[in-house]
Amino acid sequence: MKERLISLARASVMAVLATLFLAAGCSDTNETTVSGTVTVDGTPPKKGSIAFIPLDGQARTSGGTITDGKYETQVPIGKQRVEIRVPKVVGQRKLYNTPDSPLQDILEEVLPPKFNSESELHLDVQSGINVKDYQLKSK
Repeated sequence: MKERLISLARASVMAVLATLFLAAGCSDTNETTVSGTVTVDGTPPKKGSIAFIPLDGQARTSGGTITDGKYETQVPIGKQRVEIRVPKVVGQRKLYNTPDSPLQDILEEVLPPKFNSESELHLDVQSGINVKDYQLKSK
């Protein structure tokens, strides 16, 4: 009985170790940090977003927020198409058709499609830390 318990304990320890090794092997080490600044017509936007879409379609899409013109995110290594979006508030509307309805901002994209939905921006992400600044024009 004692030998059976020792055998089960060893098997449990081996199973836990195998799971840890497999989990470590599954981590995505093909990613790295990309950071930088974004300006629109020479001014850093308060808010925005940046997306990195792999050109080969083999890795995941990644991205993050732009805050006060700065961004930092984890991106797969390889050639990426970059989409940058910077919204501005052009009005407000009621969420519901009631007198006490909260208001929601109506947003409009500041940048032309060549910087987002039809992006011409590309970045070849290398291992290590990548810094890329974008100076964009709204027109």
